[in-house]
Amino acid sequence: MSRDYYFPIDKGGQPCQTSRMTFRSAIFALSDSYVEQSAARSPMACTHLGNGLNQDKLDDFSISAAQVNANLDRETLTKLIELSPIDEIDRIAQSVMRERLESSLLLHDSNELFILWNVLTSPPSDIRSIFELMPKESEKDFDNIAKRLAVVGSALTSWIGTISTMATLGKTTAQRQVRGVIEQLEGYADGGYSAMVKNFDPISKYPSMHENAKLAEKACADTAKYLREEYLPLATPNDAVGEDRYALWARYFTGATLDLRATYEWGIADLKRINDRMWTIAEKIKPGAQSLREVADFLDTDPKYHLDTKEEILSFLQDFTDSTISRMDGEFFEIDERIKKCEVHYAPEGSASAPYYNAPSEDLARPGTTWLPKQGDNGFTWWHLISTWYHEAVPGHHLQCATVTIEKDRLSRFQRNNAWISGYGEGWALYSERFMDELGAFDNPGIEMGYLSGQALRAARIVVDIGVHLGYKDADGNVWNADSVKKILLENALQEDSMAASERDRYLGWPGQAISYKVGERAWMQTREDAKARLGSKFSLKKFHTYALKIGPMGLDPFAAEMKLWDGN
Repeated sequence: MSRDYYFPIDKGGQPCQTSRMTFRSAIFALSDSYVEQSAARSPMACTHLGNGLNQDKLDDFSISAAQVNANLDRETLTKLIELSPIDEIDRIAQSVMRERLESSLLLHDSNELFILWNVLTSPPSDIRSIFELMPKESEKDFDNIAKRLAVVGSALTSWIGTISTMATLGKTTAQRQVRGVIEQLEGYADGGYSAMVKNFDPISKYPSMHENAKLAEKACADTAKYLREEYLPLATPNDAVGEDRYALWARYFTGATLDLRATYEWGIADLKRINDRMWTIAEKIKPGAQSLREVADFLDTDPKYHLDTKEEILSFLQDFTDSTISRMDGEFFEIDERIKKCEVHYAPEGSASAPYYNAPSEDLARPGTTWLPKQGDNGFTWWHLISTWYHEAVPGHHLQCATVTIEKDRLSRFQRNNAWISGYGEGWALYSERFMDELGAFDNPGIEMGYLSGQALRAARIVVDIGVHLGYKDADGNVWNADSVKKILLENALQEDSMAASERDRYLGWPGQAISYKVGERAWMQTREDAKARLGSKFSLKKFHTYALKIGPMGLDPFAAEMKLWDGN
């Protein structure tokens, strides 16, 4: 039975909005209070939540602001530990929240949150991408965009202060990542924000928005100048972070305690297994090919896998997403009517080089969205995109994240908004690709090669990510480095040159994240097979999928433990 719970965590003892609401338990009430207060300190988090608050502001990236956030984490954690769960739902909610708060505090206290930034995730790229998620319907919406553009400079200045302070302590990020972020900033500065605003407002109805885009571009230029002239000479030339730092991040991204050497060896074996299958398919596509790269180049020039314009590819992928939702619903999954909408959009310039997904807002007013980056000026090849869209949309990230969004009776607000764990989430998305392979979805040789190249990429990630950061040697007896990483991505994972370079820089700058995909997929597959063996004829694939998604995100170790308790219903 629901009750009223009140947690006056705010400074000065002022009751927050949560105190006047009804929750199933004290743990759920505390979770809601934490999300409210955390979002109040982060205008960008408010945008992700879709709560409409502070949309004319950007985050403060200073150390002092981070300390305020850490204090909230500590206060909330203390209160959380003192609470007693009322049932299994409560027990899981408490366990997930405790693990994530403790992990976040560990990263804060070690300064890792301040010194690990890269070409995929940094304040400059996070600021640029947040504008894409803002509402763009009313006069107020466009006024918020204009005002938020005007404070890009102050947000970037707060970040500069942080990394400058860390640099005086001898804690810097790698030069490779600094150069990558400089390139992003220079792209934003060279008309990037103006082009964004032009897309939002083609007829220049809101002139202040266009004027403030110029201010944002100047701020990006100034930040790039600081990074190039002042920070870069201080930055570490080393890509590898070493075993201690790597283990910390690997634990954070997977929620599992891993034997890193054994994981590395498994990655090598799995990559070989996948490459062997790729060679079998290669004979069907281009008999006599001397390399897998040659096969990929052949597919890239095959007219049947080519579309000329971004409008054509977006329409193709939207139709594909819609039809997949219809096809998957009922037999293998339960897809709620409220989440059967998943949009496909063209990614903004300067964003990630690979497709990605954004979850729906809490109220579902903003639907789940997949994003396709630009491939070049000569149209789009899609032989490698089919498995990717199963990964990003349905049954992958969209089904997973949107299910979590609507499970308000089973999952706390923290679980729904703050508990993303890459091993669980990316593991599910990669499991989704593998599940579609089991269903025979990749019966076309070109599309199957696309699926296998994606699998090879994730296996190669394990090898090179652990190999580089822990100083292991490659098959030639040389310590893994940037050149050998790119070589294996080109030859074994069929990445074209620019993508291989982008992927390489990603691993080198985000230790422990790249392994979460394959490690997570392995956990999902093992969990399913364990359930089959334990439940026998009672096992239902649809019920397995439904339950495993509805219990929400958590670390891979606790996920495996929870699924051992599943009774098949």
